[in-house]
Amino acid sequence: MATSPRTRTPGMLTPLELKIMQVLWSAEGACTVAAVQERLEGDLAYTTVQTMLNVLLRKKAVRRTPAGRAFTYEAAVSRERATGTAVKDLVSRMFGGSGEALLMALIDTRQITAEEIARAARLANGDEPEDGR
Repeated sequence: MATSPRTRTPGMLTPLELKIMQVLWSAEGACTVAAVQERLEGDLAYTTVQTMLNVLLRKKAVRRTPAGRAFTYEAAVSRERATGTAVKDLVSRMFGGSGEALLMALIDTRQITAEEIARAARLANGDEPEDGR
């Protein structure tokens, strides 16, 4: 039986999966289900958070480690890798693979400033380090 790409690699994240990943990325170390639930500051049931962490585990986006009778979870995918995957998917699906079309859409919808465009140009030309220093 063939495995779908979504189960082999961490592909696209749903909005709730992304919220959970943001908790794990900002955590200092691994988190229990209860810790993730608490940091989400929402009305999500413990079992919902546990289910979503198991979905992320199947997607290989998180790692799980036994801790007594429970488990702790930590991000197995960096924020940068998840961002890259999401941007590639957006450019592919919405803009026919054209990064320029994405940039023009950002300009047309006023989602990017002239200063940000100038900085991006400097980065693209290698005139400015990526960390902005």
